[in-house]
Amino acid sequence: MIVLLFWLAVQEPTLDDLVARAQAYVLDFQKQLSGIVAEEAYSQDYRNFRRGASTTARSQSVHRELKSDLLMVKPQGGERWLQFRDVFEVDGKPVRNRSERLMDLFVNPTASTKSHAERIVEESARYNVGFVERNINVPMLALTILLPENLGRFEFKPATKQDGELIKRPEVSGSVVEFHERRTGTMIHGPGNADMPASGRLWIDSKTGRIVMTELTVDTANLRATIGVRYEAPASGPLAGVMLPAEMRELYEQFGFAMRVSGVATYGRFRQFQVTVDEQIAPVKK
Repeated sequence: MIVLLFWLAVQEPTLDDLVARAQAYVLDFQKQLSGIVAEEAYSQDYRNFRRGASTTARSQSVHRELKSDLLMVKPQGGERWLQFRDVFEVDGKPVRNRSERLMDLFVNPTASTKSHAERIVEESARYNVGFVERNINVPMLALTILLPENLGRFEFKPATKQDGELIKRPEVSGSVVEFHERRTGTMIHGPGNADMPASGRLWIDSKTGRIVMTELTVDTANLRATIGVRYEAPASGPLAGVMLPAEMRELYEQFGFAMRVSGVATYGRFRQFQVTVDEQIAPVKK
């Protein structure tokens, strides 16, 4: 007896299908992570490579260790998914009493919630080392390009390079998609509100749309900033199976002055709570 076997080729998703699946995933992911607090261990290093640079005016190198609570929340009525870093320890020394300050802020909002939240962002950013004033160093910024209000800013195409610049490619089958911001009035702004177009890559599980790694880059005439983030799903606990940020690596290079800032952050102790947020909270300016 002769048996004929017919093999049906598995059709790879088109680029539009991949982006649509990833967007649907991010919209659902945002709902799951709204109200998640993570503990962040974050090390930063600043190096000045200029010969003869003054060690009194600007140190040749600085190392800093931060521990923070990181809250992920989307205010009711707001358009942007916000990430707040609340530093509680710098180089092993507490800078405030260890408490769930961010949780209290959003669980019990008051008329002063907006100004209080903005103060936390400003206060936490001042612990960053180096020459770059920034508040883009939060792990899920790259995911926000897929939100409806941002998607039209970007063009997408299959990536030619598969490995990450700062983080090793995850051992997950999927596709890598490049994105490039083409619209003025960019998502990220520099000094004087100047446009800073973003580009980067998304590592996407082709079947589920889950994003397992991101890489976001801002490249100007004298500054290049790259932030890479790897995601993992815990095997147990209340957030089992949810892809959560596991590691963030960043690199800022200022070419004309031969200065560099690098950072590595890891995340753990995730906890979730019900959030009732004052819809008057304004998005944090990037």
